[in-house]
Amino acid sequence: MSETNDSALPRPLDAPRPELANARDGLIAGEASVPWGKSRRTVMIYSRYERFWHWSQAALIFTLAFSGFVVHGSFALIGFDKAVMIHTIAAVVLILLWIFTTFWHFTTGQWRQYLPKTGLLAVVRFYAWGILRGAPHPYSKNLWRKQNALQSLAYLTFMVLIGPALWATGILYLAYPLWAKLAGATGLTVVAFVHTAAAFMMIAFVIIHVYMTTTGKTVGHYVKTMITGYDTVEMAAVEEAYLERQQPNILR
Repeated sequence: MSETNDSALPRPLDAPRPELANARDGLIAGEASVPWGKSRRTVMIYSRYERFWHWSQAALIFTLAFSGFVVHGSFALIGFDKAVMIHTIAAVVLILLWIFTTFWHFTTGQWRQYLPKTGLLAVVRFYAWGILRGAPHPYSKNLWRKQNALQSLAYLTFMVLIGPALWATGILYLAYPLWAKLAGATGLTVVAFVHTAAAFMMIAFVIIHVYMTTTGKTVGHYVKTMITGYDTVEMAAVEEAYLERQQPNILR
């Protein structure tokens, strides 16, 4: 089945749906009520734009990390001037991507995915030792809440702390000639330190993120999900019935 066109969706996938709340009296007025049993269905969890954002952001971050290490003199696989040019272009593109994605999150309601959730300690315990003992995951992904409590906290930190720190210090770096007389070399040193610290936080986030992708049902399960957009999740019968009527293209 072909994927749905994001722009054609009547509402964001996680938008409030009063139809579901009233489904015991009938999914649609005049129809028979729908049972509340649960089943597992394969459904599009990540839209085309979410996947585009994820993979393009990953490519830009790896490009920035590589060129950044060259600029710092860690290795010299390419020339310094070329590394600076690549780093600057990739940084500008990433900032533009983040700005547009922030707009997308708020206009589609997807920002709610990153709100703090309960059950953080249970998820931490699972990844600390429960996963080594074969314990079941304490969080069950569904269409409306894609991330567990730990993921939401990590992504929220990424987007409101690490990302903005890199943006701000990177722009200050590029604009240094404009404020050099105000802060001098000391100001540049502070900017360089914060930028480098945020960059290493970003690298640490990526390393942990890559490791976490191997903890799914199979080693490549989460990667496959982010490529295709589809995952198998638990779904109430009323949710399934609603999607079959309103958004059948996201179901398999």
